[in-house]
Amino acid sequence: MSGRQVFLDTETTGLYPDQGHRIIELACVEMINRRLTKRTFERRIHPERAIDEGATQVHGIKIEDLEHEPKFAEIAQAFLDYIAGAELIIHNAPFDVGFLNAELRRVAKPPITTICTVTDTLAMARELHPGKRNTLDALCERYEIDNSSRIKHGALVDAELLADVYIAMTRGQDSLAIGIDASTGVGSSAGLNGQPTIRPAKLKVVRASESEMIKHAEHVARIDKASGGKAVWNVLTGAIKA
Repeated sequence: MSGRQVFLDTETTGLYPDQGHRIIELACVEMINRRLTKRTFERRIHPERAIDEGATQVHGIKIEDLEHEPKFAEIAQAFLDYIAGAELIIHNAPFDVGFLNAELRRVAKPPITTICTVTDTLAMARELHPGKRNTLDALCERYEIDNSSRIKHGALVDAELLADVYIAMTRGQDSLAIGIDASTGVGSSAGLNGQPTIRPAKLKVVRASESEMIKHAEHVARIDKASGGKAVWNVLTGAIKA
């Protein structure tokens, strides 16, 4: 595990990067050897398009608020310089990674997973707390972390809260690695000895393919983020992401 970790969150114009939705806020906080530093990266970004009303209801950002903000192309290199060599830690990583990769393609930069390793704390939470709510708010409540500043979704506040949640989740479990494989973008888990954890199956289960699971997770994540953690699928499965 990298000694330098960067906790990242985004806010966007809508749900679907493949339909032209863009990042409007990007924030990162840095941790070195499990200690937060004061070196952060926070930018509001002009998306060069309208913001969906549903998205504004979630994060409170209107296009007028971004009138004088830079475009992603203007901040891309500064962002890449900041995250270089770090392990990126993101809650519901497929959502943010999808948007980051779309933005990076526009400026002729490689995908984020070729630049950094990515760890998904939602995957970690589901592993640690199966069948329970695993939104950022739910995790803050579970680990007694004060999230009273989170009135609306905001990238920097969420990144800071995520860092606190991660420390709580990994206390005494520093060798647990649950992340996104750089070549596939698929979440994986390992036991404390660094080897895959294998549990004997009692039932024969026919599972969806990896590509089907990824597409499904991305679709649900987009709906869930825009609705403020109210996607029906996640409510039914008890795996809500705020």
